[in-house]
Amino acid sequence: MALKITDECINCDVCEPECPNEAIYQGEDIYVIDPQKCTECVGHYEEPQCQQVCPVDCIPLDPEHMETEEELEKKYLRLTGGG
Repeated sequence: MALKITDECINCDVCEPECPNEAIYQGEDIYVIDPQKCTECVGHYEEPQCQQVCPVDCIPLDPEHMETEEELEKKYLRLTGGG
């Protein structure tokens, strides 16, 4: 599943540059994750990099965008031109 940024976001700007898929962008009030681009860093890293750098721990899994590891890998390949 994709990740999401909750209202606890303090707009510290550290997550956006860490996303290898450029799925994170500044929304109206807080940063937002595009679920069509988020692979939870599958294909790039062992763990989601945005979660690793977030100082307020406001990036949980998004239950509205459920995906298996296989689906995330396919999305990674599609986004990177590998499949």
